Amino acid sequence: MLKTIDRLTQFVKYAGLSARQFDLSIGAGNGYTLRMKKNHASIGSDVIETILRTYPQLNLVWLMTGEGEMIKKGAESKTLEFDQLPATKQQEIEKIIEQKIRERQEKELQKLLLDVTQEIEKTKSKE
Repeated sequence: MLKTIDRLTQFVKYAGLSARQFDLSIGAGNGYTLRMKKNHASIGSDVIETILRTYPQLNLVWLMTGEGEMIKKGAESKTLEFDQLPATKQQEIEKIIEQKIRERQEKELQKLLLDVTQEIEKTKSKE
């Protein structure tokens, strides 16, 4: 029999999110969903409340019992636009993007430095 965490991971897949994206969207720590799934753990009521506030289209009865449909009837499953997210989520996303940009720039600079160093060594060996 499926547990609540199993149904939650089904919803995450349905919503087209990665576990990390979902964790960020509900303000949970990185790896929360996967850790709960791995440990077959129960989800706390405070987390369920946050999930339902973030994803109001999710059917609570289905999530808890598996009965009924995953999505409430008449509810549209839509992804929020960036400017519709709470300010804290926008800031968190911006920090992640900035970090990824810095990491990519650092890798590119390291590669460029390596290329220049190799080019200098080639020039020296020709002399």
